[in-house]
Amino acid sequence: MTLRTLSGPAMGSRWTVRLACDNAQAAVLTTLCAQAVEAVEQQTSHWRADSDLNRLNGAPLGAWVDLPAHLMCVLEMSAKIARTSDGVFDIGVGALVQAWGFGPAQGVADTAAIGAMMGKAIRSSEALELDMAANRARKTAAMTLDLSGIAKGYGVDVLADVVGKAGVSQFLCGLDGEFVARGTRPDGQPWAIALEQPDPTRRAGRSMIDLRDRAIATSGSYRHFVTLGDLRVSHTMNPRTGGPAVGKLVSVSVLHDSCMQADAWATVLMVLGDQAGPEFAKAQGLQAIFLAEVGGEIRETLTGFSPAR
Repeated sequence: MTLRTLSGPAMGSRWTVRLACDNAQAAVLTTLCAQAVEAVEQQTSHWRADSDLNRLNGAPLGAWVDLPAHLMCVLEMSAKIARTSDGVFDIGVGALVQAWGFGPAQGVADTAAIGAMMGKAIRSSEALELDMAANRARKTAAMTLDLSGIAKGYGVDVLADVVGKAGVSQFLCGLDGEFVARGTRPDGQPWAIALEQPDPTRRAGRSMIDLRDRAIATSGSYRHFVTLGDLRVSHTMNPRTGGPAVGKLVSVSVLHDSCMQADAWATVLMVLGDQAGPEFAKAQGLQAIFLAEVGGEIRETLTGFSPAR
């Protein structure tokens, strides 16, 4: 059978599935994948006014809100990673993201809001209660939740689940810069993923990594940013400082069994920076590739890999 790519729009980008299949199977899988990714986006998007996430964002304080399964799963994992990272990962940064001109704000920064939040730590884990048994959640303090640091990775996990349940054991699926590989290519070789050169002016590959029965997610500062005067500000926010993550790191890629976790941990490591990030990754046993810009050159640091990557 022909190796082909199935694809469709999702989360401001496109989902893809690379596999060997015939025309009939391709048509069925395209429909199933499109439906699955649409369900995830409808539940977790902060862009869609009618999403389940924004229904929770707009609910009165203290009111329990019934929520669907995908969103509850992402909220539960977000809380776990928030605890493990001691608050470096926090989904309560929605207002901060908006203030700096990201997300639905689309490049329009609010300097008054920035000034009001700068220096104030965000701890949504202390003000968001989850009732997993009843599939509901409630806020006990004002906050705007933003799942952009974890939802795409979860979407790829869902894609992989859909394709696997359809009886396919060898495939590569992805969404933006997050990927899940299952098995090998039809020729027996692992799936090859290109890691991008962290250059904001062009798209070019820097290196390749082989992937088999593994997920990879990348977080970077060079693709999504706003410019305020001479300052280029990344979309990744630091909940501890109430402002954007700053430092020498320009990209972090994490390999993990779960793309959702790889996505979130890549965000954590970007916030921690080029010194604390690798140390934390080593302590957590994370496979990660750090790219830092030092003196105009890109310096690579690896954690969790054997000498021959």
